[in-house]
Amino acid sequence: MSNTVKIYILAIISFLVGTSEYVISGILDTISESLGITLAAAGQFITIFSLVYAIFTPILMAVTSAMDRRKLMMYSLGLFVLGNILAFVLPGYELFIVARIIMALGAGMVVVTALTIAEKIAPEGKQGSAIATVIMGFTASLIIGVPLGRMISDALGWKAIFGGIALLGVVAMVIIFFSLPKTKGDKPVPLLQQLALFKKPRVAIGLAITFFWLGGYSIAYTYLSPYLLTISGVSDHLLSSVLLVFGIASLVGSKFGGFSTDRWGVSATLIGGMGLHIIMLVLFSLVTHSYIGVIIILALWSFAAWSSGPTQQYHLAKIEPESSGVLLGLNQSMMQLAMAAGAGMGGIFVSKVSLSSITWIGALGVAIAIFLTIVSSRTASKKVKVNDHVVNK
Repeated sequence: MSNTVKIYILAIISFLVGTSEYVISGILDTISESLGITLAAAGQFITIFSLVYAIFTPILMAVTSAMDRRKLMMYSLGLFVLGNILAFVLPGYELFIVARIIMALGAGMVVVTALTIAEKIAPEGKQGSAIATVIMGFTASLIIGVPLGRMISDALGWKAIFGGIALLGVVAMVIIFFSLPKTKGDKPVPLLQQLALFKKPRVAIGLAITFFWLGGYSIAYTYLSPYLLTISGVSDHLLSSVLLVFGIASLVGSKFGGFSTDRWGVSATLIGGMGLHIIMLVLFSLVTHSYIGVIIILALWSFAAWSSGPTQQYHLAKIEPESSGVLLGLNQSMMQLAMAAGAGMGGIFVSKVSLSSITWIGALGVAIAIFLTIVSSRTASKKVKVNDHVVNK
């Protein structure tokens, strides 16, 4: 089996992890009705998953840094599969929370380990593409995982989704055991040393961009299904198709983001993408009961939002090249913290203000990210000018 095929296997595993996280937004109304809880309470299933992922992944990766990567992937996937099995078999709100916690503990290690293995087994000069492929698998969960989850939920019940993910996870464990080579772990990087990177202004601003960009997105995305059904006027039988369009647009946006970064640079891509992101969120609240109008706005929103993904990964990797691996790991945690904060903030506004308010609050979060991008760009320009002055002297 070629290393390219192995990298795509890692991308498929990343897809399973992404589906387990994001699918909740596609079946939020169904879970709410099934468990007899509010939409805001159901939305916290994403908050819990993301918080556990964000907080414990750096700790667990630091503790297991010297472990063989294949063995770590097997253990991590096993924990992830266990969480999905519990989600499938255990009844009630509280026990589903327990299942989500276990699921997230495994998921964080699975994704970071997959990124590490992909980089190590990729041909020289192709490491960036290998990482992008694994990330694409995670993003693809929006394209296929969320609408497919909605269809499975309608046909077999929402718990069947997690049973299916558990089954596929077991298959993935078997494939990994026989296909991936033993891969040495990295030299341990203490957690405090990782966190010390936050003291560097450009790193702190760079990670803050991730937080506000994805946090603003998550405020609206978490409650997308009920929003489409009640505010936008999309009928229930068309919801899966609408979510599929949203997912396809996210993949196209992600691909365009990589192209745009190479052609026009980080700042132009981030500012342009996030500017369109804001415009679409505002229009999303204004255009209702027009199926074509909603589809167009939704597609452009998804395209704009995810065009920032690969650009931001590249941006962070270049801020501190010698610590790029640590920074990418911290960025994964920051992304999950943003998802948690967005889902939590969205829940507050859904319960205290209105469901329709989430697009405006989300747009505000993205606007802050644009401001931080401008600050980061000016800081980088000043650093280049200083370095040029020193070299010329």
